[in-house]
Amino acid sequence: MKKLNVKNNETAIFGVGGLGEIGKNTYGIQFQDEIILIDAGIKFPEDELLGIDYVIPDYHYLIANQQKIKALVITHGHEDHIGGVPYLLKDLNVPVYAGPLALALIKNKLDEHGLLKTAELHEISDDTVLKFRKTSVEFFRTTHSIPDTLGVAVHTPSGVIVQTGDYKFDLTPVTNQPPDLQKMARLGAEGVLCLMSDSTNAEKPIWTKSEKWVGKSIRRIFDQVDGRIIFATFASNISRMETACETALSHGRKIAVFGRSMEAAIVNGRELGYLNIPDDALIDANELHSIPANKVMILCTGSQGEPMAALSRIANGTHRQISIQPGDTVIFSSNPIPGNTISVNHVINELEEAGANVIHGKVNNIHTSGHGGQEEQKLMLRLMKPKYFMPIHGEYRMLKIHTELAEQCGVPKDHSFIMENGDVLALTKDSARIAGHFTAGDVYIDGSGIGDIGNVVLRDRQLLSEEGLVVVVATINLNDKIIQAGPDLLSRGFVYMRESGELLNEGRRLVFSTIRRAMRSKKANEASIRNAIIDDLQNFLYEKTERHPMILPMLIMD
Repeated sequence: MKKLNVKNNETAIFGVGGLGEIGKNTYGIQFQDEIILIDAGIKFPEDELLGIDYVIPDYHYLIANQQKIKALVITHGHEDHIGGVPYLLKDLNVPVYAGPLALALIKNKLDEHGLLKTAELHEISDDTVLKFRKTSVEFFRTTHSIPDTLGVAVHTPSGVIVQTGDYKFDLTPVTNQPPDLQKMARLGAEGVLCLMSDSTNAEKPIWTKSEKWVGKSIRRIFDQVDGRIIFATFASNISRMETACETALSHGRKIAVFGRSMEAAIVNGRELGYLNIPDDALIDANELHSIPANKVMILCTGSQGEPMAALSRIANGTHRQISIQPGDTVIFSSNPIPGNTISVNHVINELEEAGANVIHGKVNNIHTSGHGGQEEQKLMLRLMKPKYFMPIHGEYRMLKIHTELAEQCGVPKDHSFIMENGDVLALTKDSARIAGHFTAGDVYIDGSGIGDIGNVVLRDRQLLSEEGLVVVVATINLNDKIIQAGPDLLSRGFVYMRESGELLNEGRRLVFSTIRRAMRSKKANEASIRNAIIDDLQNFLYEKTERHPMILPMLIMD
């Protein structure tokens, strides 16, 4: 690994994930032989990553420097910040520090991966201070769509580095955990060397609405609806679940919960005191039918149109316990994530066809973001008054706009740095420079395989999904240079065999003469025959069909 050009008196800042993308948030702050890691997230795959479950960062740099890592501190319990923790701890066992809810969610993950017994876990709050030989870490309360959201201030000999975590300035949060403006202002007054700030909503020139505002809209809907209410939101949005459950209880409705992640969120939220739901307010599927429709709220997953989530199965009639009844009202309390719009619209159409009334979209005021818009980003910049600025947690255009906002708030243009994953920013108390780059690509997780799928496999999957497969089977005696059986051609996902007899026969004759030709070569072996079959058949099939199926020769060498 290339040695980075960081001097002994400099503090290095880098992102292993989370720069130029939404997801995989994993950042490092390093002074000499001490590294403080902030978050370890995953990213959900894009459509072209066929069959991939999650994407995590490449941890090579962290593994090479694992002796230096003093702590992994967690800002909050969302997947793009904690989803990678089990995969990181498989490679390097570092102490983990997290708030109560994030810690409960991490424990569940580590238990699933069989790592709970060996992990070193510590609960923290906004009053916690972690002290190491050369650095120390303090925390400040922010607001987001989940309780226990923290910003992080790392004190280094060069100065204070602040990483905001995900935030908005919600002054009336339903969690009763308002943002700690006093502490942020104190940090700013004492001097912040560099601010690393959330850029998710940098394109929106707004002040993000409070969760209380959503609560008003939800109450108004509950006042008007007489039938059953099905409420769909993210299982990770505890604040929204609290709003929905509180409204249901005030309208005398019982609550039925569906979806594995939603059930887990309810259990964790109640245990930690964030969801105030009495035992007798919760009912199971069997009790649903014996309670009047206007006395029930069904809380479920599937607000993004996920095919296996509870709501999608209710919509298409495959859910074992619930089916849509005339008079049902379905509330989508989230906005479609880019890329999910088609699947969300599909579920809405299915629900409408089944007879439900569906409430969704911006006009109904039933969703607000957990991330601050431009006005809040400017407030954070004014509170922190950083000398240098590094936007994080956003795609390139978001990071760019965020640096423009920083300039408006008094940070000179040449003091802002738009970084990529693997770039290293080296800081002293009065200088900042790019000090090199390490490899920080993507690692794909498919089932239990980690990193065993690269671009070649994905290209094969792409090819199979688009063009199909042709298998060539033949038995060959190479010594006597004769074909003992075959060749036979089998098609899967390429052409319908019953109707393409002529094409396959012609292909068979071609492969027969190809094998005979390839066997005559002095250096003939299985590999050379295989390659000759692929080349000839590929050209032939393209000529006939203008398609490129994958060709798989299966040769039995006698």
